[in-house]
Amino acid sequence: MANPDAGRFIQRFDRVTLSMAHDVAMAALSFYVSLYLRIGDDLFGYSNGILVGGVITFALASAVAFWFTDLPRGVWRYVTIDDMVLVARAVTLAILFFLPAMFFWSRLADMPRAALLINWFVLFAMLVAPRLVYRSIREGRLDLSTGGPRDDQVQVLIVGANDGAELFLQANRRRRRAPYYVVGILDDAERRQGRRMGGVEVLGTPQALESIVARLRERGLLPQRLVIAAPMTDGEELAALVDLADRCGMTAVRLPRINSLSSGGESALEVNPIAIEDLLGRPQTVLDRDSMDRLVRGRRVLVTGAGGSIGSELVRQIAARTPASLALLDNSEFQLYAIDREVAENWPLVTRDAMIADIRDPERLSRIMGGWRPEIVFHAAALKHVPLLEANPSEGILTNAIGTRNVADAAIAVGVQTVVLISTDKAVNPTNVLGASKRVAEMLCQALDAAGGATRFVTVRFGNVLGSSGSVVPLFQRQLASGGPLTVTHPDIERYFMTIREAVELVLQASVLAMAGRDDARGGILVLEMGEPVRIQDMARRMIRLAGRRPDIDVKIEFTGLRPGEKLFEELFHSEEQTTPTEVAGIKIARSRPSDHVGLRAAIAALEQAAKTGDVAAALAALRALVPEYRPS
Repeated sequence: MANPDAGRFIQRFDRVTLSMAHDVAMAALSFYVSLYLRIGDDLFGYSNGILVGGVITFALASAVAFWFTDLPRGVWRYVTIDDMVLVARAVTLAILFFLPAMFFWSRLADMPRAALLINWFVLFAMLVAPRLVYRSIREGRLDLSTGGPRDDQVQVLIVGANDGAELFLQANRRRRRAPYYVVGILDDAERRQGRRMGGVEVLGTPQALESIVARLRERGLLPQRLVIAAPMTDGEELAALVDLADRCGMTAVRLPRINSLSSGGESALEVNPIAIEDLLGRPQTVLDRDSMDRLVRGRRVLVTGAGGSIGSELVRQIAARTPASLALLDNSEFQLYAIDREVAENWPLVTRDAMIADIRDPERLSRIMGGWRPEIVFHAAALKHVPLLEANPSEGILTNAIGTRNVADAAIAVGVQTVVLISTDKAVNPTNVLGASKRVAEMLCQALDAAGGATRFVTVRFGNVLGSSGSVVPLFQRQLASGGPLTVTHPDIERYFMTIREAVELVLQASVLAMAGRDDARGGILVLEMGEPVRIQDMARRMIRLAGRRPDIDVKIEFTGLRPGEKLFEELFHSEEQTTPTEVAGIKIARSRPSDHVGLRAAIAALEQAAKTGDVAAALAALRALVPEYRPS
């Protein structure tokens, strides 16, 4: 069996030999070039003692000088100013070694003395230039075809024109396919405004972030992250900058101090951690947070599914806005315990109660609603894993459709002002039980809202939520941590994506619109504009690159085939739904496809009976009767 250590030694030896051969060849050529620059065309009539003996002697002297200084062992990929100093030293030694050798050979007869000085500069240039060109090619700096960010690059702004920023720029450029595209630098120093650092312009001060981002977006640039390289010691200043970035839809990350590298600990510089927001491909949408504060402050709020991905983030944002009281409902003991402890630790003054409850139990819901008498109910409880619900359709129907009816009935009975249903784009032309059961929930809430009762029912529909439990991103993260492969069901499958923060703000903003009493919004579905859908394959490749690896080389991508109930493309609106913008930028209303809530209730009761008896065929038939566009895949 071949020795791998020996193989690596041979590879290193071959590269050193090749570098030595290149440098000696450049030395021989530089001798001719120097003579020509000194004496011109008369060189061709010169004596062989200089043309032949001089070249051989200079090449041998250079070889000794290069070996003595270890010049060929330098890594061209990372050539620096220190390497250029080493080249200067090697060239100087080559000249010094050549002089006595040539004097012994020919007493320097016919040797122009000025040619030696010229030779120093020529050889220095001929040794340095190839190294710089090689590094530039490896770092992609000579690629003239890219005039802007690639689709898979995260666009960033850097705060601080300092050593940390330079280190970030260098580390990013060294990657063959740089994961970040730096759109600009922000710095407080007026003398640096308008200047360039590493080819990147200093655009202004951090305080002018909002106007700078607006100008960049007019140029088609969409910064997603704010990399803070400035050494901020003032906690309030740092918090203000993070809040400013958040208002611009950007994620702020702090670059470790350079001197932390000396400790060799975990704080060593890491320029490409994978942030969920990096996978979005666009800045996060920022909604009207002041109106959300006014919505929640001083009100009694109840959240179903409080321990889930969306529910727990809802609880956090509501608790931070000082509600009068907060009721947490979930049928998972552990998840409910976790979010309850988090609220207790971070918002101890909020009056709250954590209650284990199943929305499929109408009596339990009625007792809870009657005891707490909430003013706003956020209904986030649902079963949402497509393949599992395809295998267990009755459970999906009983939770997603019948559970929503139970929540609605209990809310109406105690006079809740607003109920917000969290739905999914899978409810549009559904091909699975998840989408069809959520469509039934949508239809019921739309019909109840359109009926004009005292309780407003708001339906919020959005796409896949990055990082939520059961979503593709945590799966990719686990697969990436184990070295791959990353599994994608189909090369062309694509989805709409949003962050958890965007999803929760959409839910809160929907409540604001409903509480404002807009009758023209009754029965409508609120949808966040999420840009263009993203191919799951492209997201997988972006995650691999952000982890510092190469797709299909370091980490493979495998296509496993569509799962039961899975669609290639999701839709945000049905063809019969008419969409209109709202006064809140980024949110549209899809007008109702009207349903009679009395007849709808009767059909839902039949659906419930079939699902409870375990008659899957009858339950699916009832589901198709309620949702005619439901086409199981």
